[in-house]
Amino acid sequence: MSVTKLTIRAAVVGALLTAPIAAVAGNAAAAGHNWDAVAQCESGGNWATNTGNGYYGGLQFSPGTWAANGGSGMPHQASREQQIAIAERVLARQGIGAWPSCGGRLYS
Repeated sequence: MSVTKLTIRAAVVGALLTAPIAAVAGNAAAAGHNWDAVAQCESGGNWATNTGNGYYGGLQFSPGTWAANGGSGMPHQASREQQIAIAERVLARQGIGAWPSCGGRLYS
């Protein structure tokens, strides 16, 4: 096998191996958005909170918003990463106004 073919194969294999790692890291960073700051404001940073006010989880989702954006089950029972993934969808559809009191912290 030629050096060129080996180099190409190595590049492809490297890309395939690092893609899942990048995807996981991307969820945590979520496009540079500071979801931890929003959660701190919304729920005291408690990703599993159920305060009885009709909103759930660290980012205080209503069940309707959660389901409409691909969430299953209840938001407060989902992982931090799952909540962030749904929050990114909500942000894309509704903008920062979905978190009227705390959304500004997203960019802190």
